[in-house]
Amino acid sequence: MKNKIITLSLFSMLLFTGNVANSQTANTMNLLNTKPVKSLDTSFDAEINKLISQMTLEEKIGMLHGNSMFSTGGVKRLGIPELKMADGPLGVREEISRDNWSAAGWTNDFATYYPASGALAATWNTKMAYTFGNSVGQEMRARDKDMLLSPAINIVRTPLGGRTYEYSTEDPFLNKRMAVPLIVGLQDNDVMACVKHFAANNQETNRDIYDVQMDERTLREIYLPAFEAAVKEAKAYSIMGAYNKFRGDYLCENDYMLNTILRDEWGFKGVVVSDWAAVHSTVKTLKNGLDIEMGTPKPFNEFFLADKLIAAAKAGEISEVEIDKHVKRILNVLFQVKAMGTEQKNRVKGSIATEAHYQDAYKIASEAVVLLKNDKNVLPLKLDGIQSIAVIGNNATKKNALGGFGAGVKTKREITPLEGLQNRLPASIKINYAEGYLERYDLKNKGKLGDITLNGPVTIDQLDPAKLQEAIDAAKNSDMAIVFAGSNRDYETEASDRRNLNLPFAQEELINKVRAVNPNTIVVIIAGAPFDIVDLSQKSPTLVWSWFNGSEGGNALADVLLGKINPSGKLPWTMPKKIEDSPAHATNSFPGDKTVNYAEGILVGYRWFDTKKIEPLYPFGYGLSYTSFAFENAKTDKKSYNANETIAVSVTVKNSGKVDGQEVVQLYSSKSDSKITRAAQELKGFQKVLVSAGKSEIITIQVPVKELAYYNVETKKWTVEPGNYTMKLGSSSRDIKKEVVVTIK
Repeated sequence: MKNKIITLSLFSMLLFTGNVANSQTANTMNLLNTKPVKSLDTSFDAEINKLISQMTLEEKIGMLHGNSMFSTGGVKRLGIPELKMADGPLGVREEISRDNWSAAGWTNDFATYYPASGALAATWNTKMAYTFGNSVGQEMRARDKDMLLSPAINIVRTPLGGRTYEYSTEDPFLNKRMAVPLIVGLQDNDVMACVKHFAANNQETNRDIYDVQMDERTLREIYLPAFEAAVKEAKAYSIMGAYNKFRGDYLCENDYMLNTILRDEWGFKGVVVSDWAAVHSTVKTLKNGLDIEMGTPKPFNEFFLADKLIAAAKAGEISEVEIDKHVKRILNVLFQVKAMGTEQKNRVKGSIATEAHYQDAYKIASEAVVLLKNDKNVLPLKLDGIQSIAVIGNNATKKNALGGFGAGVKTKREITPLEGLQNRLPASIKINYAEGYLERYDLKNKGKLGDITLNGPVTIDQLDPAKLQEAIDAAKNSDMAIVFAGSNRDYETEASDRRNLNLPFAQEELINKVRAVNPNTIVVIIAGAPFDIVDLSQKSPTLVWSWFNGSEGGNALADVLLGKINPSGKLPWTMPKKIEDSPAHATNSFPGDKTVNYAEGILVGYRWFDTKKIEPLYPFGYGLSYTSFAFENAKTDKKSYNANETIAVSVTVKNSGKVDGQEVVQLYSSKSDSKITRAAQELKGFQKVLVSAGKSEIITIQVPVKELAYYNVETKKWTVEPGNYTMKLGSSSRDIKKEVVVTIK
């Protein structure tokens, strides 16, 4: 059997480690990598200084705060435009009014709904991250926007987090490797990425007031790597400061985070934007590193960096030189994205809601679906002899582009799971649909939308007898049943964390009753965060996990169920058996009161489960396929390495099944005899590879030795501990197939 050898260049490894490794994709990535990453430069300094010299104090300060809900002030007489922003975790948000949150009522602001960040992370494919950024960037430009308020790259610290669907992962390495190409793809379209929320913003409960306390090593190793990569590798043009405090100071006026780390250590040259209404002072905020204050609901001139700043400057509390420094940063990024200057004519024009962009969303969605169980090989569906299928569940028809308290997308296309099956199944197969459960909330106990609370939406967890009977009848009268259960974006929402991991709306009871009358039942969970599905997993031989998966989500899901797409998604976080097993809860350090102590330290996510030997329900990196893979001939290019070298780990991936499939080779490092506290293992590399049925591929994962470093608090430096390290290759954090030992001198 002839093996194909695939390696990545150093640049590719640094920027795009994890791409599908086949010849077609490799060629695509080579084309991508010939383009240098755009970084902020100083070529506009003379022009900027001239503009600043002509501006009044009031004009300068007008650029430092919002003059509408999503823009800052410009100076029309000098050709300085407003800086125009848009929300965008799921695509470009609809246009809203200039002075309130109501929709502007435009008819031309429909956009593509893209899979949520959790889904993107589940692809484990950095090419998909670039596709996401590049596609959204084109839509931003079609809407004439300058800054996308995305990506959100905070670590998933608790499964209960209301924004887990919007964040990516519990792992800092996967986080940064997915964030970098997304930012590059976005900024390739003359749009600023605003990377958020800097930093240690890991819960919605009391997000306006809580003070995070954590040790320096935890900060550096877990919560900052993706932000650092966003600045140093992706050259992000903007960063958003978070709501909460860190070590006593609000993060939008935190000198250590915004000046010492972000600018002095990392060399960040862009602008720092506040989260909405996250500013609490005037002079301190500006001196400690914030550039732009955004927010609601008070009048814009009453912002801390508006009339109050004018008064402070005139009173001599802050110098105009300091103000000029922040104005210069804003002008610089406006020049960088060609929003002003001679290059305006060459700025990307963009396109929006195109068939090409819907297909981008489809590609991401199709690689995000995770096959959790397939014990009886029911999937892919065998339709011979099948005349009818019961499709059951509110989630079969629920749309998630809009919903909840977080930013959504107004879209003309959102294919639901039911519509996907209708589009893909032969006309000869009858679909018997039943809603099954009602999405209902206890409005008396719910509180008003947007309350910052642990309680979240309070659900009514009782089945409606009529709806239940319809579901049972549909299941009885069909050859098989597919139940679409899980969650939605009204239940998982910004501004509140969930109370528990329970599936809402009495869905487990529904599933059990459907299975009782039709054992040939498949369960598909649609959600953005972990749930307690222990009982469901034990009783269901076939279990699929999907996400808030974009405009083409229903078609992609149907294609996975029918076998047109072989599932290749892997969980980007750990699915616990019970909430008490998760580190923030095991240490009783969530949600805290006014202070939250990250007591688990560096043992976040699978690091905790693996180190403490706690069995998860489904481990980090887990996901099955319709084929089977074997790893063979694992080796490194050398046996020992110096600190400035790169370890090349190669392995042969064999597809021993009968269908083509993609596998994610995950590389974890371990050092059993370490003199410092370490996790049992840490992800240090991954690569997605397409292997044809019966064939093999040799892949090589590059691991710079510096990736093995820990943060030495005493020396304040990253330090590589010499000795032996075990490089573990597996298909999940708990399915290690091969190990290779290397020595670091």
